Amino acid sequence: MTRSFRYPALYLLIILAFVLLLLIFAPLLTKNNLISIPFLSFLTSTPFINPDHFNYTITPPQVCLDEFLTGSRHPIRRSRHDVNGTKAKNKTSLERLEEGLAKARASILDAIRFKNYTSEREETFIPRGSIYKNPYAFHQSHIEMIKRFKIWSYKEGERPLVHLGPMYKRKYDMEGYFIDEIEREEIPFRAKHPDEAHMFFLPFSVAFIVDYVYEPIITREEYHPNRLQQIVMDYVTVVAHKYPYWNRTNGADHFMVSCHDWGRKISVGHSELYKNFVRVLCNANTSEGFEPRRDVSLPQVFLQSGEPGPSNLAHQSPRSRRTLAFYAGGAHGLIRAILLHHWKGKDNKVQVYETVPESMNYTALMEHSKFCLCPSGTEVATPRVVEAIYAGCVPVIISDNYTLPLSDVLNWSQFSVNIAVAKIPEIKTILQAIPNEEYLKMQRRVLKVQRHFVLNKPAKPFDVIHMVLHSVWLRRLNFKIET
Repeated sequence: MTRSFRYPALYLLIILAFVLLLLIFAPLLTKNNLISIPFLSFLTSTPFINPDHFNYTITPPQVCLDEFLTGSRHPIRRSRHDVNGTKAKNKTSLERLEEGLAKARASILDAIRFKNYTSEREETFIPRGSIYKNPYAFHQSHIEMIKRFKIWSYKEGERPLVHLGPMYKRKYDMEGYFIDEIEREEIPFRAKHPDEAHMFFLPFSVAFIVDYVYEPIITREEYHPNRLQQIVMDYVTVVAHKYPYWNRTNGADHFMVSCHDWGRKISVGHSELYKNFVRVLCNANTSEGFEPRRDVSLPQVFLQSGEPGPSNLAHQSPRSRRTLAFYAGGAHGLIRAILLHHWKGKDNKVQVYETVPESMNYTALMEHSKFCLCPSGTEVATPRVVEAIYAGCVPVIISDNYTLPLSDVLNWSQFSVNIAVAKIPEIKTILQAIPNEEYLKMQRRVLKVQRHFVLNKPAKPFDVIHMVLHSVWLRRLNFKIET
């Protein structure tokens, strides 16, 4: 026997010790000190997950939430104040934040298991029904958000490029209303100090940057997003140098909001810098880099009345809806061009206009239609989806690669119809094949889901601003910052 094999047991112990050291110290070697927790899946109807199904963008390895909560995979690290193994008396602000998030996750899991909710205050609205993927998980998550969620909006920068956005009856208004709400002093989610914040808001307005930096456009060459990208880069550089928060997570607990078509372009050319950054975008196009598990799809709201509030909602009876399907709009983009080619002025049941005749009213036409066609234009998002919901009209989504808003929580198949672009010539046949009983159920669900798309000023629980904030809250629940 050779000398190297005289003590096989000793070599085996050395190998096992080496493996054990790797398991203990591997979490310390991760680049941005984050643990990914695929928590979003718990809001679906199935309360059990397979972590192999997820491909989250943050670099550390996947962690099953059950394993995290039981501590079986990542042992709790004692702080310097916890030398003897007793509970630390002086926790850091980050430790307190993560402790609160762990309690929130546990409460949501309990709500799923027991199909109930726990709240410290009286709940005026209880989500139930098939419009939700998991109403129990959503309700408890919303309760936890109201109870715990804090946001720090950076103070740096001056208006109008920062701290302000459009709110004057245009398709980008959702961007302005959102910024206005986050900047509001009385918002319950406002952190008093950045150390208390779960998420950090970058309050620049892409729409206003385009308005004030690019307008007027003299030459086509001037209309390039490089100046927008530089402004955003400069802003991130300022806050990253002034505060520790961006570098702590590589931007994973930071977010922006944009309803402008150029919102997605801020990260072009800087994919490594923004790979963890949460983008709340109307243009939620997965073929153009939108990541549904990291980014948030923002509903595009165009207020026909110009004023926010529930007065924009209609409740016409299904019996008064004589038109099978309705659409009116210009031929912006390939999908709308195809729709107009096949249906413009060709059928009384499927009324398609490029321009609404002066004798007719756009909103009234929607309110007297069973189905409202919502084709994508030059970008995937369209305000017609929310307009249809406001009108009590079942939305017909005609789009490619569009992540629908609030789809973490809402089950769109219960109150909308999805028609592939290739099936546009068959629109009438497809819609007429839906039994009347099924249509009536869908229409009732549209009325039920309206509250989640109402734009209030100031925002109210379960309205569209709170729903979008809930989506941001879920992204924060989805990872843990090592302390």
